[in-house]
Amino acid sequence: MWEPQLEAVQGHPVLMPDILGFETLEGAAAHVLVEMDQRGWQKAVFVGLSMGGYVIFRLWNLEPERFAGMVLADTRATPDTPEGRRLRLEQAERVRKEGMAFFPEATLKSHLGPTTHARRPGVVAWARQAQLQADPLRVAKSLEALAQRPDSTPLLPGISVPALVLVGEEDTLTPPAEARAMAVQIPDSRMLILPEAGHLASRENPKAFNTALRGFLRELQV
Repeated sequence: MWEPQLEAVQGHPVLMPDILGFETLEGAAAHVLVEMDQRGWQKAVFVGLSMGGYVIFRLWNLEPERFAGMVLADTRATPDTPEGRRLRLEQAERVRKEGMAFFPEATLKSHLGPTTHARRPGVVAWARQAQLQADPLRVAKSLEALAQRPDSTPLLPGISVPALVLVGEEDTLTPPAEARAMAVQIPDSRMLILPEAGHLASRENPKAFNTALRGFLRELQV
C-alpha cells in the first residue's frame, strides 16, 4: 500500500506494521506498539490512511508520549453512522461466507475517485488485486472492528503534537468537509486537499501526497 511513499521518506527509518485482522482497533494499536518496542523505537511520526487513521487515534489514547507527530489521511474521528455500521457488518458476514470475490465490485467505485477510474487503470487494477488477495477472515474481523470503533472526536483538542490532515478532493467516504471539521479541533494542525484523488489518495495522487509528507517531516526536523 505504501510503496509510492518509500521514496518520500528515504533516509528515515520506516516501520510498516500490518494492522489487518485484529478484533478491535485497540488490538491493532497494541500490535503497532509491540513492533516499535521490538525495534527499540521510543517515538515515531505515525502515518495512517482510512483505517490507519482510526488506529492512530487508538494509539494516541493508549500512549500519546510515543508520538513525534501524526499524519491523518482520508480518515475521520467520528464513528460509523448506524447505516454505515450495518453495512460493514453485512459485508463482514458476506466475506466470511463467500470470500473476497464480490468485494471489489462492492467497494472500489467509492474507494477510488472518478479521475482514477477514468485515467488510472493501473491503480484500479492494483486496488482490485490487493482486495482479492486479502485473507477473508482477517478482512471480516477488521470490518467488525471498524463498525464498533468508538468516537475519537473527544481526543482531538488534546492532541499536543503537530498533525497533518490530508484528504483527496474526490473522497466521498471521508470527504474534505469531514477532514476540515477534524483539523479545526486539533490545536497544531495543517490541512491539505489533494487534487484528483479519492479515498486512497496516497496511491491515486502519490506526487501530491509525498510532497505534503516530505514538507511535514522537514517541519518536524526528523
